[in-house]
Order: sequence, then structure tokens, then C-alpha cells
Amino acid sequence: MTRWNATLLRAGTFRLDAGCMFGLIPKVVWSKWFAPGVIDDLNRMPMEQNCLLLESGGRLAVIETGIGDKFDAKQRGIYAQQPRAVHDALAERGVDPSQVEDVVCTHLHFDHAGGLTRAAGGDPNAPPALTFPRARVHAQATEWRDALANKSTMHATYLRSHINDAVAARMVLAEGEREVVPGVTVMPTPGHTWGQQCVRVALADGRTLVFVSDVVPTALHARPTTNLAYDVEPYTSMLERQKLLKAACENRWILLLDHEPGHPVFSVEADREKSGHFVLRTAEL
Repeated sequence: MTRWNATLLRAGTFRLDAGCMFGLIPKVVWSKWFAPGVIDDLNRMPMEQNCLLLESGGRLAVIETGIGDKFDAKQRGIYAQQPRAVHDALAERGVDPSQVEDVVCTHLHFDHAGGLTRAAGGDPNAPPALTFPRARVHAQATEWRDALANKSTMHATYLRSHINDAVAARMVLAEGEREVVPGVTVMPTPGHTWGQQCVRVALADGRTLVFVSDVVPTALHARPTTNLAYDVEPYTSMLERQKLLKAACENRWILLLDHEPGHPVFSVEADREKSGHFVLRTAEL
């Protein structure tokens, strides 16, 4: 089996409305989970664009691409987006995106697939160019169809500037669970979108890492009912969250959460006091 060395990439901070991030849970409850001053005056919570660089025998792959660099000043302000993108994080590791052979996206919302393309020459008004010109891009076939049809609870989350014709030519579509690259397996986790997936990676040290999609975007979302208002099927999302955490606990997987702004890597234990609940413990790659 191919095994991979993994490196966390931080593609930049941003903020989303905290109420939307906790769905039906009232503010009087979720506000207690944050230290004073963390939620800003626009009710937004901090988020990170976590991505992953994989290397094995000189072959490079990337999981997730973040927002990218194509938003204008108004859009960046809406999301308090840090002026940073996945290609900046790769440059800090001495990697040119043209070296990457495979990119896996958990789903194709703008904050996960925006980095597939970038502003040509740094000009936001120029037609976007492929960030990873040699890479195959892996997603679920259902997700690709829904992205093209903008099938979502949000009207502006599948953006054609992010998933344009150049991206379409690089797409490799999966149907269900499958190994898309040796040692890298996609696992459907519907609920947030119908075609969302997590990514399971065989690590060089013998452990298994799962890059977690928006089924558990931050450590605060490991609770059973912490669905997002953005989820297309909240009940399904709840079931998939419990299924994933149970499997991680039983199989001793390490989880990397896609939007956790703090330390994003965890192991999972069963909660001894609450049946059906799980506890996240910080871990290392």
C-alpha cells in the first residue's frame, strides 16, 4: 500500500455567521462555547481554511483548496478573509502548485474549491487560471452535478469562477467510496451537501488520517446535534457525524477538521458519561 507523509497547510482565516454555523442551537447555548471577544460585532466566528499536502516517493497531492484569491474587496470584507490562499501555503513549503498531481475536494462550495483557480497574475479582474495545471481533481459525481446546477440551500456558494471549464477538464468523478489515488480513499458523508465526502489517507507511520469535511467543521461541532443552517439534510448530517466519530473511535483514526481555527488534528474517544457522545483529544500529524 502507498503511504503518505502529510503536512498541514493553512490557507487563511475567515469568518462566518456563528448562528448559521450552529443551526437550531440557540445563541444562548452556543455563545457559552466561546471565550469573550471571539465572536465579532457582526456575530461572526473565526474559521480556518485547512488543507493538506501529501507526499510519497516524490508524488504530491493536495486535499482541499480553500477560498482562493479571486474575491474582490467587498467579498473579502463580508467574510473577513485573510489575504492568503493555498498557493501561498504551498510556497512556504517550497512547493510549486504545478508539481501537484492530484487534488481532492471534500465538496465544491466556494470555501473548499475556490483555490482550484486563481487570479491570473494577481489581477482579480482577469479570467481565473488553474492553480494546479497538471493535477487531476477528485470529487463525487453527485457533487459535481449539483455544483453545476447550483443545487444548494445557498444561492452563491457554487461559483462558476471557481469551477469553470478549465476545472471541468481536470475532473475525475467518484461514485461512492473508492480509492482515488493509491493510499487515498474518499468516503461519502452526505448531509451538508448530497455529494460531500471525507478523505481517508494511509500515513507513512502506519496510522490512518481522515480529512473531515463540513460534517464536523470545527471541534465545537463534534456534538450530535451541531448541524449547520447551511446543511441540505440536517438529519442525515447528524447521522453521518455520529457514524464518522464512531468509526474514528473504533479504528483509532486521526481526524483533521477542515475549518478548525485552533489545533485541527484530533483522536476520538467515547464519552464515558454521555452515551452516543464522543470526545476529541488533540493529536499530531
